[in-house]
Amino acid sequence: MSVLLGCIADDFTGATDLASFLVASGMRTVQLMGVPTGPVDLSEADAVVIAMKTRTQATNEAVADSLEALKWLNQYQCEQYYFKYCSTFDSTSEGNIGPITDAFLDALGSEFTIACPSLPVNGRSVYNGYLFVNGVLLNESGMQHHPLTPMTDANLVRVLESQTKHPVGLVTFDTLATGVEATRDAFSELQKQGKRYAIMDTLNYDNLVTIGHASRELKLLTGGSGLAIGLADNFEAKGLLTKSTDSGELTKVAGDAIVLSGSCSVATREQVAVFSKNHLSIKIDPMKISQGEQTASDVVNWYQSNREQGPLLIYATDHPDAVKKVQAELGVEQAGLLVEGLMAEVVTELADLGVTKFIVAGGETSGSVVQALKINALKIGKSIAPGVPMTQTLDESPKLVALKSGNFGDKDFFQKAVEMMS
Repeated sequence: MSVLLGCIADDFTGATDLASFLVASGMRTVQLMGVPTGPVDLSEADAVVIAMKTRTQATNEAVADSLEALKWLNQYQCEQYYFKYCSTFDSTSEGNIGPITDAFLDALGSEFTIACPSLPVNGRSVYNGYLFVNGVLLNESGMQHHPLTPMTDANLVRVLESQTKHPVGLVTFDTLATGVEATRDAFSELQKQGKRYAIMDTLNYDNLVTIGHASRELKLLTGGSGLAIGLADNFEAKGLLTKSTDSGELTKVAGDAIVLSGSCSVATREQVAVFSKNHLSIKIDPMKISQGEQTASDVVNWYQSNREQGPLLIYATDHPDAVKKVQAELGVEQAGLLVEGLMAEVVTELADLGVTKFIVAGGETSGSVVQALKINALKIGKSIAPGVPMTQTLDESPKLVALKSGNFGDKDFFQKAVEMMS
């Protein structure tokens, strides 16, 4: 059995982000939570996305785990492989985008690939190699304050060069504007110059289509979810794919919904504020957890007392300054572990109480929720917002799950998600 496109994402929300674009393009898509340890039925899948938690891992661990995922995908003889990372090129000072991509290229015996994080529909664009977020340079967009992956340089050529020993080139907007063949020629020219990577300028949807079509013969692609837009066309042109018109249909699921938020991004902070105006909420406080003043039982009891007024919101979202203060007291890792650990306990108990619909904001929080619910695979449905699909668990007692990257969605995203799950 073969899978056309084998994808590896560096976090859980990024995986669903990519999967949503693949479904919209007509590819039947299954998302797996980590590398499977047992058999998986992929007989009806054109694309598979393995969700990892490698974005903020120690680099050597991230590379090893990513190669394990690639090895697993290799058994399906994928036509093409895709390493998905955030549209804001989120990475630590040590990596992990460059080191993982280096390892993938080596494992696949390839010499060249592209880096295309852009997602114009969500305000992420690249011009002359500089990444902009809603028209503002990346390092002035708020991402410079990210608690785990602060981005202080908008020049992606420079950022990627700091993460790899290999030369990095640039394909400019002017080249893309002249079409697919010119873009392919630019790839060839960069390879002749000894470049292993090409940062891709991208200002609009048409640019993404051009890049996708120009990348037809590349064994490995890397980028954000927008790069997926033109890939189904390539497989269809080769006679390998018949696009599906109903790939995003999910079944109805009865039960209550809960909103869980751990992201501290600007977008999520606004979403929490808006949803809290009309819905009851409770805040998770890592300092209180560390002092024994807030437990999972406290949160679950609060939920049960207010369940009839749901949907309810449980959140750890806070201003970056407040997060830094807590991290200074507890340590970055410990602060995160306290929150995610409590969230996981709460989610497990809520599921036992019959909650079947989970709306989650933030990559780390999403990972905790997925692991707490023991989700192994998801069918990808229609999008709630660009890059955020509805998903359904593939088990005997289906649940609906929406995993949202912190920066995605408009201010009333949570309410929209609740309504779509109804």
